[in-house]
Amino acid sequence: MSSHHQAIQDKLAMGITWSVAMLLMSTFLWLFSDIVIHGISGVSWEFLTARPLNAGREGGIAPILVSTALILMVCMAIALPIGLGTAILLSELTHQFGWMSNLIRRSLDVLAGIPSIVFGLFGNAFFCITLGLGFSIVSGGLTLACMVLPILIRSTEEGFRALPADYRLSAAALGLSQASTLISLLIPAAMPAMLAGFILGLGRAIAETAALIFTSGYVDRMPESLWDSGRALSIHIYDLSMNVPGGNANAYATALVLITLLFIINAGAQAIGHRWSSKRVLVA
Repeated sequence: MSSHHQAIQDKLAMGITWSVAMLLMSTFLWLFSDIVIHGISGVSWEFLTARPLNAGREGGIAPILVSTALILMVCMAIALPIGLGTAILLSELTHQFGWMSNLIRRSLDVLAGIPSIVFGLFGNAFFCITLGLGFSIVSGGLTLACMVLPILIRSTEEGFRALPADYRLSAAALGLSQASTLISLLIPAAMPAMLAGFILGLGRAIAETAALIFTSGYVDRMPESLWDSGRALSIHIYDLSMNVPGGNANAYATALVLITLLFIINAGAQAIGHRWSSKRVLVA
């Protein structure tokens, strides 16, 4: 009787799991198909290489793409080294300061849940006004770095903590220094978790709107440097759909480009992770 009851519970759990998965997949396909149906006709080479005209109703998104790429470049150039260093510090070097590492983790968890508009107000007050950077690509990138750091640090830290203790003990038995162990063994082994954090952080950054409105600005011209104001793809979509009558067609086309970029970034990161793992297996 107990085995029969257990079998029913297993089937029920499996059914709930598949139902939730199908619901999520159906929602995604519905949203994606709507964007494709309304946006595919507007996407062309000219759309990708021309500048916006008539408040964005006509023309393309070339300056928007360049601004988005520069903002993400600044964001990841700051977030990746700080995130990796902090994750290593929390997972490998703070065992004797448990209270400090726990305080940092709780702070990161709180920061990860703060609404993006709060980060935008902070970025405007600190980067734009206090540091005198103004509405610029640098201000937007630094603000996004503050947003993605909690996600990047926590996912990378969990990747290091998930590694078997045998890795560290074997390296110590071979006489490897802690730096050599990190560079040659632990960081490559934790690469999948680092890539997961990178994808999650980049996905949040590239789709961010509220934080960038107050930091990088609304200007849709081609930026000449990192100190110029620049409009990101998400802000362009928001502006066309909410503030520009007749801008829905180009808003859908821009949204399709944004989703396509997310797919490309995700696939590229997975390919890099797979190739890295394959090399490690061959070496081993």
